[in-house]
Amino acid sequence: MPAVPVLSMSLPPDRFARDFGASFARFGFAMVTDHGIAPALIDDAWAEAKAFFALPEETKRAYHVAGLGGARGYTPFGTEIAKGAAHVDLKEFWHVGRDLPAGHPLAARQPNNIWPREIAGFRDACERLFAEFDRVGGRLLSGIARYLGLAPDFFDARVRDGNSVMRLLHYPPVEAPAQGIRAEAHEDINTITLLLGAEEAGLEILDRDGRWLPVSPPAGALAVNVGDMLQRLTNDRLPSTTHRVRNPDVGRAGTARYSMPFFLHFRSDYLIETLPDCIDADHPNRYPTPITADEYLQQRLREIGLKA
Repeated sequence: MPAVPVLSMSLPPDRFARDFGASFARFGFAMVTDHGIAPALIDDAWAEAKAFFALPEETKRAYHVAGLGGARGYTPFGTEIAKGAAHVDLKEFWHVGRDLPAGHPLAARQPNNIWPREIAGFRDACERLFAEFDRVGGRLLSGIARYLGLAPDFFDARVRDGNSVMRLLHYPPVEAPAQGIRAEAHEDINTITLLLGAEEAGLEILDRDGRWLPVSPPAGALAVNVGDMLQRLTNDRLPSTTHRVRNPDVGRAGTARYSMPFFLHFRSDYLIETLPDCIDADHPNRYPTPITADEYLQQRLREIGLKA
């Protein structure tokens, strides 16, 4: 059975770019070690996230902001539904985004964060981890640029001040028989996703032959995947692969699952237009109509039930 490779970011840049890009082209996913995010910071973030999700339901719901499409703060259990799915996902989550100063040209599209008053260290841990995800994401995009034959800094301006979101996810224990699964089959909307917490079994990707392949990174490693925006930009050269989080096996049904994906986004005003080098006679342009990153995001948020 094919398997998503585990790659070290300590490799020389050109070799890492080659192997990372090849994994993206084959699977739409890669697993990455030696990313440099401090284990102590990750542990702090896990502790703060678990403390928040352990709060009473009415306390958590006070941080749900209507009309934001879940962009910031709390999204209650049973809200999000995958495009085309019959049942909602069995999860709740908290979103942390990028705070922009007043008067910034993108501020109207990216609301500032809200923070729970009940958890003293929550904000500090989240802001530090967000910054680290942002840093590592930039390095990964530089690898993708090299793989595509672009300048290593090609993505820098295109993601600067972008609408990236860190999601703290809680999948409660599953009582059988359950309607739905922890995260139904879907593709990510954004540019690339960096995920911590996939060591707990459940994450699977849909391979070319229709089989579901498990993605189980080593402890502390990142699972990284292509989002729809990067797929669109590269004319499907880098595929946004369908993936899911299945329900646990019987022996783990009483165990909660936590994960922290970082959805790295382009700038809201970036016009996603197919890269010319990804178009040829054998690969005509699948996306002839350009669309801004924000327009695309809003369209997809409506499809998954986070916006009306």
